[in-house]
Amino acid sequence: MREIVTALVAGLVFGIGLTISGMVDPAKVLGFLDIAGDWDPSLAFVMLGGVVTAFVGFRLVGRRTMPLFAPAFPAEPDNTIDGRLLAGAALFGLGWGLVGLCPGPAVTALVLDSHPATIFFASVVVGMLVWRQIAKRSGQ
Repeated sequence: MREIVTALVAGLVFGIGLTISGMVDPAKVLGFLDIAGDWDPSLAFVMLGGVVTAFVGFRLVGRRTMPLFAPAFPAEPDNTIDGRLLAGAALFGLGWGLVGLCPGPAVTALVLDSHPATIFFASVVVGMLVWRQIAKRSGQ
């Protein structure tokens, strides 16, 4: 139960941070990505805050032998860079650049009753279901 409550609190803090920073506003995100046009650099501070927070967090977690709210640390991820990873990253970047949303802010924007986020999120779910079928047929 403690893990669920911790995840809920972390998700709420994350969603509030995304909302306050403007990451749930596609126009603001597209303004940040438009470096050749009317560039809005304000989201660089959001990235800087995330990098600093992650740096400190990883330093603190690296000293622990057990996590605070889970029975064990997750297994180390596979760091292989392959075609599947590159294709997924390209698709993610393309979607983010075209729409101005990525999945985290899209879920947060759903709570704000954002019509573009609803369409985007539905498209993400359909894409995941299609990929699951493709992966199942190809044996991945």
